[in-house]
Amino acid sequence: MSKGSQVQAMFDGIAGRYDLMNRVMTMGQDQRWRRLVVGKAGDLSKGRVLDLATGTGDIAALFSQKYPNASVVGGDFSQNMLGEAQNRFSSLPIQWMACDANMLPFSDNSFSAVTFGYLLRNVDDVPRVLREIHRVLQPGGAIVSLDTTPPAKNMLYPFINAYLRWGIPLMGRMLASDEAAYAYLTGSTLGFYEACALANAFSDAGFQNVGYRKLMCGTIAVHWGHK
Repeated sequence: MSKGSQVQAMFDGIAGRYDLMNRVMTMGQDQRWRRLVVGKAGDLSKGRVLDLATGTGDIAALFSQKYPNASVVGGDFSQNMLGEAQNRFSSLPIQWMACDANMLPFSDNSFSAVTFGYLLRNVDDVPRVLREIHRVLQPGGAIVSLDTTPPAKNMLYPFINAYLRWGIPLMGRMLASDEAAYAYLTGSTLGFYEACALANAFSDAGFQNVGYRKLMCGTIAVHWGHK
């Protein structure tokens, strides 16, 4: 089974407890980070935005609430996640769509902004996905990413490392009945691009004005750029 298929099955399995685990793991900070993503995407009053790896729909919903005249698409390859999103935000005019970030079902220059939370650490080929996002963005359009990043090896590293390696899988077992899924998420954090290296990957994919901001003791990063 490919990594993509394994990750898809994993997210299908934890969809029902995904929001609870996010709130607990991030100590309630995850919604603030999502609002930062929306803010970095620029003014989308009449634009079209794609939120990839939309999960249970939080970022897509924030866009729809902030910009009622915008066209918002929430895309994910987990049908169970999309089902949760549809149930949570049925009152909002969001188009929910099953799609694969490696091969997006949209024409060139389709969107004013593309955002995503926790997408890139779960794909096989980050440069390919970034090039695909570049393709579907309109010239001048914004890309904004929220993802984990390996913690710096400073005085806090032993405590952060212990939390990632043992604390989060334990919470996964207690709250989501799936220790293995959250052990994978921890491993994907520690083995992912450092924030500076991911910024370079954005630039290599053709994005300009690339920047990033690290959060939560350096374990979370928001990256942005423009086509």
